[in-house]
Amino acid sequence: MSFLTGTNLTKQVDKTHSKISLLYFMRPYLLWYLVGWIFLFLSSSVGLIFPYLMGKLLGSTTSDPHQISSDNFELFTFDNATDVAFALFILFGFQALFSFVRVVIFNNVTENTLRDLRNSAFKQMVYMPMHFFDINKVGELTSRVSADITQIQETLRTTIAEFFRQVIIILGGVLFLFMISWKLALIMLGTVPVMAILAVFFGRYIRKLSKQAQDYAAESNSIIEETLSGISNVKAFTFELFAIKNYGGKTNEIRNLNVKSGIWRGLFVSFIIFCLFGAIVFIVWQGLLMTQGPKPELSNEGFYQFVLFTIMMGASVGSLPDLYANIQKTFGAIENLMHILNDKDETKLQLGKKNSGIDGSIEFSNVNFSYSQREDIDVLKDVSFLISKNDRIAIVGSSGSGKTTIASLILNFYKASSGVIKMNNILIDAFDLNYLRSNMAYVPQDVLLFSGSIFENIQFGNPDSSEAAVVSAAKKANAWEFIHSFPDGLNTEVGDRGIQLSGGQKQRIAIARAILKNPTILILDEATSALDSVSEKLVQEALDVLMKNRTSIVIAHRLSTIKKADMILVLENGVVAESGTHKELISNNGAYSKLVEMQQLDV
Repeated sequence: MSFLTGTNLTKQVDKTHSKISLLYFMRPYLLWYLVGWIFLFLSSSVGLIFPYLMGKLLGSTTSDPHQISSDNFELFTFDNATDVAFALFILFGFQALFSFVRVVIFNNVTENTLRDLRNSAFKQMVYMPMHFFDINKVGELTSRVSADITQIQETLRTTIAEFFRQVIIILGGVLFLFMISWKLALIMLGTVPVMAILAVFFGRYIRKLSKQAQDYAAESNSIIEETLSGISNVKAFTFELFAIKNYGGKTNEIRNLNVKSGIWRGLFVSFIIFCLFGAIVFIVWQGLLMTQGPKPELSNEGFYQFVLFTIMMGASVGSLPDLYANIQKTFGAIENLMHILNDKDETKLQLGKKNSGIDGSIEFSNVNFSYSQREDIDVLKDVSFLISKNDRIAIVGSSGSGKTTIASLILNFYKASSGVIKMNNILIDAFDLNYLRSNMAYVPQDVLLFSGSIFENIQFGNPDSSEAAVVSAAKKANAWEFIHSFPDGLNTEVGDRGIQLSGGQKQRIAIARAILKNPTILILDEATSALDSVSEKLVQEALDVLMKNRTSIVIAHRLSTIKKADMILVLENGVVAESGTHKELISNNGAYSKLVEMQQLDV
């Protein structure tokens, strides 16, 4: 999907890999869809008989008011006006039946197709590499996918069927018009090509304006999501006016584009209406002249039929521009979604060994790294270190020194710009990503709990675990005491992003989640830095349990939590300034000892 600004994703997608189209999702339901088109054709074709029969009913001008006769072509022969009326009711019944079946089939096919499309789009985004989310905002992704699928839904369900129904009416109407009067038919045809050309021209221009408005709408929705998600920060920094102004700017741009689009739509519709009704008046005038005189060229019955066909065709032609514009917008929405679905996700980027065994040993050799959106800045520079099985390693340094980046590389969120990363003396890229990460657990500083119960959030570490296993993990994480105190226990709802729990409680649930996963490699990213002393003590005790008999990588600001580490890596501006145990680094009187002195001064 061409995201969000409408350009970001387009730049990063290699179109040569495009394989999936909307037809891919419709294929399982194509047979039913074709049946729906048959009923669409039948209902539209049957509808064309209405002006013919109605003209015969209105054209009863013989001395016997019940007798129908005409010098024009005869599709059906009737003895009297009652038979015609009865035929009209039968016609309405068939048309109603055909239309009902067509609507139901199209609706079912559309909903089945979009269900599969939604599932595939969500699966694709979940498996997208991390750099995809560095470039594209989550709020814009969510908004765009929602808006594009809604656009496709409306088009598949009704718009495309309605468009082709009008085309059938126009083509069938032309055929009937030639049968009734070729002269009047040529007059009618003189207006249709002009309207069709204008419909294409205006449709393309309106599509461009609508797509721009959709892009701005996605950006404005992203502002809403970011502002409301961080509402406490917004209020704390009195950021309300700035956020309102920023959002107002986007909505004003949307308004300006839609107003501009509306003006062009209005001009086009007005022009079509003027030409259409002008043509109808001209045709009625010419038709009346043809019914007069000693030898009329057209009977009253034929004249009524021609007028009714003309009105029906006029309405169809008048509806085509809007239908065409909506279909054009849908093409843009489909194009956007297909860009996402055809991009390479992680399951396609790395398919390797699944049963090689990961014992916890990790080696970085001359690793350099920079993020794709700022390749000129080296985050890590020639980083080398060796972690043995079941070692407890601490990584310290100032903000921006590259600590979290090392954790991201171990999790294989990103690829090193150069250098080698190995596990079990095997290149990390040789492992299947899912297998690799299934052997790891990650406990961040800002724990994300999903909306649901405590039980579901702990079970997130191992979806197949039993309630007894969840309770055991909660006890080891020092979380059972507060969980048990809740009236609903494990079934307590945590609220959106865990808002109903304190920071320490969320951290212990995250630790219980990691314990339940029983990983070979544990990564703790400043897991206690935001906690008070009481919560930190409880969390630290839980972490000590969690780190036993597994490789543990601890990223920390509070140096008091890492004194027992087997090795401490000190990072400065992406470089390993020094490494060793706590005692060794203190005796070196280098960067680490300075960090210790600074924290002691703070106390």
